[in-house]
Amino acid sequence: MLLSIIEHKRYQFTKDGVAKTEYYSLVYLEVVELVNRFVNARECYLLLVVLLEKLDGQKAQLLGEEGKEFWRNWASTDAVEKFLQAHQSLTPTRYAYSEIIAITRHFKEQLGKGGFGSVYKGEVAIGNFVAVKMLGSNPKCNGDEFISEVSTIGRIRHVNVVRLVGYCSERSKRAVIYEYMQNGSLDKHIFSSDGTPKHCFTWEKLKEIAIGVARGIHYLHHGCDMTILHFDIKPQNILLDENFTPKVSDFGLAKLYPKEHNVVSVSAARGTIGYIAPELVSRNFGTISDKSDVYSFGMLLIEMAAGRRNVNNPNAGSSSQIYYPSLIYDKLKHESEEMNINYSFELEEEERKLYLIGLWCIQVRPSDRPSMEQVVQMLEGDADFLQLPPKPFVYSSSSIGTTIHSRYTSNTELPNIEEDE
Repeated sequence: MLLSIIEHKRYQFTKDGVAKTEYYSLVYLEVVELVNRFVNARECYLLLVVLLEKLDGQKAQLLGEEGKEFWRNWASTDAVEKFLQAHQSLTPTRYAYSEIIAITRHFKEQLGKGGFGSVYKGEVAIGNFVAVKMLGSNPKCNGDEFISEVSTIGRIRHVNVVRLVGYCSERSKRAVIYEYMQNGSLDKHIFSSDGTPKHCFTWEKLKEIAIGVARGIHYLHHGCDMTILHFDIKPQNILLDENFTPKVSDFGLAKLYPKEHNVVSVSAARGTIGYIAPELVSRNFGTISDKSDVYSFGMLLIEMAAGRRNVNNPNAGSSSQIYYPSLIYDKLKHESEEMNINYSFELEEEERKLYLIGLWCIQVRPSDRPSMEQVVQMLEGDADFLQLPPKPFVYSSSSIGTTIHSRYTSNTELPNIEEDE
């Protein structure tokens, strides 16, 4: 009905040379009465301006900042709606934004906050708690992070991957609803506020958690009809349920690829400083693949064993940083020798095993890293058969922070290179 009215007015008034401002006003006054029960009158006007200018073959020059912002939101919502309609069979329950407000009790209890939005505790039924992640309204995202989360997690059913309960998409208001993890994220259990080593778990329990995370990532890589690369494995994105069963979460950076694709193309580095694989920063290190997640898992594994961050302050100057994996490597290489280092420690058998596997995972060349299937086998196997890997050449406690941090900020297109196997 709207289009027929627009076309009628267009032909009637453009022939007479009526000014565009009058032309739009006439249409607005006549049409708004038909739609004011469904949308705000101002939004109706702005939408009509865009539609009319498109019909008239003109560029949208009369919108102004308010109109441009409205159209960006409208276009983004339309893209998301098309995606949701095409994937209805894969997606769980859809909630209205008013329901999200009720579920979270007006966003009363915040569980956390990340780069893509804030997470709130909610209750969909009596005693049935959920985690509601409200995605930020960054216009640059254009709904991509929402589509990434729903398209990846919506098709997954695995004990070590967080379950998507539902979602919300109303214009710029978007949310994803996950099962609630009673014990929060892993970082709260392995890091202390003052930077001293923290060990809340027995070594056996820590290994059990590591195996669960590894199985979850392996399932993402090979257990679905499409390969899912997470690109943001870190302690904050590993959630623990009431039994401390780990579940991989936060798929805002994840990408889907056909299984036959051994090489992946992305336009910019993606991930978190301290966990991002070298090839995501520069293709000189190799091609992007599921081995990029293996690298992130290796950094996570070393932090789990150490009970501290690999780099105390990734944003600080290089002179103030201590790169922990480098110290661990030297300790493992010269276990029987006296070492002149300022950080003395003895290694438990299971601790040594986690360090060795972690060091294998963070090899610089992707082809030198094990697959996640091999990582699971290494974690479940005998530590006596594990050998010390080569020392990655990027190890340097004096330069690693500054070098990687400066390259992380690059948004330029990075060319793919072939990797020798």
